[in-house]
Amino acid sequence: MSSTLSIYNTLSRKKEEFKAINTPFVGMYVCGPTVYSDVHLGNCRTFISFDIIYRYLTFLGYKVRYVRNITDAGHLESDGDVGEDKISKKAKLAQVEPMEIVQQYSVDFHKVMDIFNVLPPSIEPTATGHIIEQIELVKAILATGLAYEVNGTIYFDVEKYSKSENYGALSNRKLEDLLANTRDLGGQDEKRGPLDFALWIKAKPEHLMQWPSPWGNGFPGWHLECSAMSNKYLGSQFDIHGGGMDLAPTHHTNEIAQNVAACGCQPANYWIHTNMLTVNGQKMSKSLGNSFLPRELFSGDHPLLHKGYSPMVVRFFMLQAHYRSTLDFSNDALDASEKGYKRLMYALSLLPKLKTSASSDVDVEAMAQKFKAAMDDDFNSPILIAELFDAARIINSVHDGKMNISESDLEKMTALLNTFVHDVLGLKADVESNNDLEPVMDFILQLRTEAKANKDYATSDKIRIGLTEIGFEVKDGKDGSTWSKK
Repeated sequence: MSSTLSIYNTLSRKKEEFKAINTPFVGMYVCGPTVYSDVHLGNCRTFISFDIIYRYLTFLGYKVRYVRNITDAGHLESDGDVGEDKISKKAKLAQVEPMEIVQQYSVDFHKVMDIFNVLPPSIEPTATGHIIEQIELVKAILATGLAYEVNGTIYFDVEKYSKSENYGALSNRKLEDLLANTRDLGGQDEKRGPLDFALWIKAKPEHLMQWPSPWGNGFPGWHLECSAMSNKYLGSQFDIHGGGMDLAPTHHTNEIAQNVAACGCQPANYWIHTNMLTVNGQKMSKSLGNSFLPRELFSGDHPLLHKGYSPMVVRFFMLQAHYRSTLDFSNDALDASEKGYKRLMYALSLLPKLKTSASSDVDVEAMAQKFKAAMDDDFNSPILIAELFDAARIINSVHDGKMNISESDLEKMTALLNTFVHDVLGLKADVESNNDLEPVMDFILQLRTEAKANKDYATSDKIRIGLTEIGFEVKDGKDGSTWSKK
């Protein structure tokens, strides 16, 4: 597999040439949602970003096994192993079984992913479906002496692990600094060290989700779940591990520690993290009242939004920022993305209508190289989109008779653009496509053409002005008139 793909590796804090462990196969694990509430836009951005990565690796010819889990137990309210299980808490409030909460929000999550045209992963394992694997992993870590039991709860000994390993490697933080910034619970905590984290947690009798184990009834720690599932489906060492950047300091750091302890190796060669969302320059959060759900973004039913935006416009908006950059939501930015998306889709709709010539002014090979160079540079979707806009300019020039394209080059360019717009970026025409309007609009423009031919310019202008007022743009060219939605 020859590829010049480079990936920014959080672990090394630099771009590295991608080399698969076992070409042409690639193993990729991405931490999925905890299904206790509606999926939020930060999650959506992460999963859309990894959808692009999955699609591009597939385009390069790799056979990708993409594993994205569902956390349906064990994710407590705090990373410090305190508080209630998020799903159990929601179930108690709603007076339903925890698995009803899991089912409700899993279905909702999949609907949102489908609306955003996110491809399903190869495997989507659940935490509750892998309790046996998690218990076996705890046993393996206990056998190394890097974990200990207190009253039926198993903790990972971070300071003991740190004698031979760099615990803060992923977040680039020293153990001393981590210890200094960790709150001492004043003897109330049964852990030996303040950074120690739970692998298996003893369940109180009233805890709704618990399973038998060698240490009594309990439930798995959140970090353990991903280690067990990535090991089962991708092996002890695989190519790519990803998630939101908020997971790096604790969740992913603990995954590395667990894997090194149990298997003697780093779980992944490349760690990829997506950045945060902001709204008008402020961090998106419920407490600030500036967070919105995907459905609110689609409908516009939110105080901060002046209108709704289609899922493809939102996807396009997200791809206009690099996955490692902060993404700032604002009405102006979304409006600009809507115009850009429509401009690109309009250009693609012109491809079947282009007239070909014997000669060609279009260098399709150079275009293809630019597209690939953008994505080879750490999946740089904003640069790819800029190149696609340049291609749209060329299409419009050919359509307006200012450039020539041969039949062969038109076929190649059509295939190239369809591949990168639809297959790699995952963009598609909105549901409210022009297909249903096409025969009606063609008929109206034919009436206008006949009016002009009969020198009935008043009627011709009336049709054009009327169409403009209801949101359509009419362009007159030497080969007739064309239309598009504004």
